[in-house]
Amino acid sequence: MVKAYLALEDGTVVEGKAFGAEKDAEGELVFNTAMTGYVEALTDPSYKGQILMMTYPLIGNYGVCREDFESDGVKVEGFVVKELCRHPSNWRSEMSVDDLLKEYDVPGIESVDTRMLTKKTRIYGAMKAVIAVGDSIDREKLVERAKNQPSITELDLVDKVCVTEPKRIEAENQKFEVALIDHGIKNSIVRQLLLRSVSVTLFPYSYPAEKILEHDFDGIFISNGPGDPARVSESVETIKKLAGKLPLAGICLGHQLIARAFNAKTFKLKFGHHGANQPVKDFETGRVFISSQNHGFAVDEKTLPDGFEVTQINLNDMTVEGMRHKEIPLISVQYHPEAGPGPHDTYFFFDEFVKMLRSY
Repeated sequence: MVKAYLALEDGTVVEGKAFGAEKDAEGELVFNTAMTGYVEALTDPSYKGQILMMTYPLIGNYGVCREDFESDGVKVEGFVVKELCRHPSNWRSEMSVDDLLKEYDVPGIESVDTRMLTKKTRIYGAMKAVIAVGDSIDREKLVERAKNQPSITELDLVDKVCVTEPKRIEAENQKFEVALIDHGIKNSIVRQLLLRSVSVTLFPYSYPAEKILEHDFDGIFISNGPGDPARVSESVETIKKLAGKLPLAGICLGHQLIARAFNAKTFKLKFGHHGANQPVKDFETGRVFISSQNHGFAVDEKTLPDGFEVTQINLNDMTVEGMRHKEIPLISVQYHPEAGPGPHDTYFFFDEFVKMLRSY
């Protein structure tokens, strides 16, 4: 078994066993608290630029099924687990996690104390990290590599995961046609729209608003994606020109970009929200539901302008999870209502969007 090392910018170095591609990787180390859904997480474009660590100690026992992919392949920079199951047992399984990472040339490290690393991340925040594979590694140089790599706030990641030209996906029994501004869309989001007879045309995030408005769309959808919303100024300008002209909805990064288009601010969370167990309270109904989330930035509620109403908050840290505009057809959420892999508490967001399309 080949050795692997994980080094953090604070000087921490842990030794483990390599799996997946035998290569080095750099990125921001973040932890995900979900007990299942590792395939969806590995293929989620919002993890671009990050090394993903699962807090659940055994990963890979039900294998990998391509039907569960959220994109065209693995998007994380590296993968960290406590124990890797190399012989999965599930009738849907097509390969192991080890084989998956090898196919997409992504390194992994196992047999490390993920509990210690998670506690460290919660105390000190998400840190820059490096995975290195090999038997003779200079630990001091590895820590320097972690320190010297650019921060996630300095990286332009959206253009690495979005479409490069418009792409239309038609729904059966189509009732509505929506333009989707793509920053790294998850397949589950498109699937939920198609299930509601909404056809979508994916546009690159830099596509001009004027050209989008030349089409006869019923609404606009702003997708999730990786990185700092402050670095996606093209989308902010596009949203400014589209807001108020058609019903508009956004998820995750899309939610943050909508806020910035109205001159609100966003900020970096200490260690982000990554998992399938985040409690969100809805102010209108008083209901608390469990949501799937993956983001490292949030909207600063104090900077939201008049006309905006916060509709939902995260009960762990009271950050904004949902908002709407009082005068124009606009709704957005910070969590992932498409619930890939689950739970399914939040599907209603897509019903609200369709209702908005119908009434416009």
